[in-house]
Amino acid sequence: MEESISGFKIRGEWSDVVEHGERVTAALRDEGAHDPDADAGAKYAPDFEEWDEWRPKSHERLDRDVSEKTAEQAHLDEGKGERAGKRPDEDIKTAGQKLSESYEALDNDDANEAVDSWKESIDYVARAADSAGRKAIRRVEDTVYQRVMTQLAPYYFDNELVSANVQQSGRGNGADEFVFEVNVNDDDLKDRVSETLATLDDEVDRWHVETEKDTEAAEAIEGVEPPPEPEDPSKSTTT
Repeated sequence: MEESISGFKIRGEWSDVVEHGERVTAALRDEGAHDPDADAGAKYAPDFEEWDEWRPKSHERLDRDVSEKTAEQAHLDEGKGERAGKRPDEDIKTAGQKLSESYEALDNDDANEAVDSWKESIDYVARAADSAGRKAIRRVEDTVYQRVMTQLAPYYFDNELVSANVQQSGRGNGADEFVFEVNVNDDDLKDRVSETLATLDDEVDRWHVETEKDTEAAEAIEGVEPPPEPEDPSKSTTT
């Protein structure tokens, strides 16, 4: 692993990329970034969950799974109308109602009420237009990002907690090579993560590296006896 002011970088095969992401995630977890009740987690817990979901996994492919997750993470944020759960046609209907109230207030010589209702009507029209525009952009942004942007730039992730990017750098010794760089955006937390990474053992048992073989299943399916267990030298006897 290379460490610089811009982050923690690894070069290697896909398994190296996956393990690097796991190690950074484990270090962040050790520092409480996942826990809403911890000092770091109180601020970054939702960002930690986003990062944990995006980071490359052993069963994923860069140009398929990571590409989709990157496009999803890069989605245009929701506008006020969308956050309120209102469709554009609903806001347009409300805008019409407010405009009618404005005319009624004018008929009743209530100028202040007329102006207030008119302003609310304009706000609802603007909110409807904003929601419709954002919806139209999202219809094409996944395609544009996955087919165009990832051809020009690395697959990236960015929130307040973590900034990361991964890209394929070529082939070496017959295997694909990748570069994966992860930066913790909080400088104090980054220093603690760096110290934690330095203390992690080089050899870590991981579920995607080692899995226990199920010999009983093979016996039941194939009708054969499983291979004998190797003898324990410590239990051998001499005659």
